[in-house]
Amino acid sequence: MSARVVVVTGGSRGLGADLVQSFLDSGDRVATCSRSSSPFLEKLMSDELVAPRLLYSAVDVADRTAADSFIHEVYRHWGGIDILVNNAGVARDGVLGLTSADDVDTVIDLNLKGSIFVTKATIRKMLAAGTRGRIVNVSSVVGIAGYQGLAVYSATKAGLDGMTRSLSRELGPRGITVNSVAPGYLTTELSHGLTPNQLDQICRRTPLGRLGSPSDVSKAVQFLASDSAAFITGHVLVVDGGLTA
Repeated sequence: MSARVVVVTGGSRGLGADLVQSFLDSGDRVATCSRSSSPFLEKLMSDELVAPRLLYSAVDVADRTAADSFIHEVYRHWGGIDILVNNAGVARDGVLGLTSADDVDTVIDLNLKGSIFVTKATIRKMLAAGTRGRIVNVSSVVGIAGYQGLAVYSATKAGLDGMTRSLSRELGPRGITVNSVAPGYLTTELSHGLTPNQLDQICRRTPLGRLGSPSDVSKAVQFLASDSAAFITGHVLVVDGGLTA
């Protein structure tokens, strides 16, 4: 069986980097994008054994033209896409009344509109080719439960889950599944702004007693992208150690 073609947006660091690595470790061909490269990606691209299975482009997916061009590039390079993982995202903390308009635009444009642009371009290609594909949106538990200071970020992640449910109905008859993975707090850059006391409180409120790791989430994404999840669509899989239980 030929290697799957997987697109992971925001693959330069954190969870995105772990997703890229996990699909490469599974033998897949991986296309990823981010606004700038990273030491992680540079190391992969310099590995002569890995580089033929990795395609990287510096792309801001919030730019619809750039998002379209990236997906076209993947199709030119490998002839198709089997799996799309919408992972690119950014957070801006702060109470809504004091949040700048620029920060609102930044978060909505990347987290929500960027995912919509990439998904639209991908499904047009999938439908034209008759691909029975997989789409996995990385949302967040903050789109399910309220968290102070994250109103805009929460709105974008709840929006991704809404897109998941609607698209699962649109695309199910064509054999394309659409699901979300909603992580809790992870040991990535997005949690580095929290104080040690805040991190301790989160761990104490989490039944499993720790922050999640990127690999906890990438394994869930791998499951939803696999044949084992062929009859699962429109679902939001929470990976938070029981925090929202």
